[in-house]
Amino acid sequence: MKVFTVHAAKTQFSKLIAMALAGEEIVVAKGSTPVVKLVALAGGQSPARKFGAMKGKASVTGAFFEPLAADELEGWEG
Repeated sequence: MKVFTVHAAKTQFSKLIAMALAGEEIVVAKGSTPVVKLVALAGGQSPARKFGAMKGKASVTGAFFEPLAADELEGWEG
């Protein structure tokens, strides 16, 4: 188990994530009191995306291609 202060954890966060993914137990302490443990989630990676997974589950009607109303369009313009 490796203990880091909050300040050290903030400045080395990417490194701590890599360490947790490698299986190390990372603890963040406020002063000398441990308050948080950083651990990798099971699997460590997002599942691969499957092309076509939404096929047949969504549809687009002709209304999608209609121009927006003026008041709606104003909300999108900065």
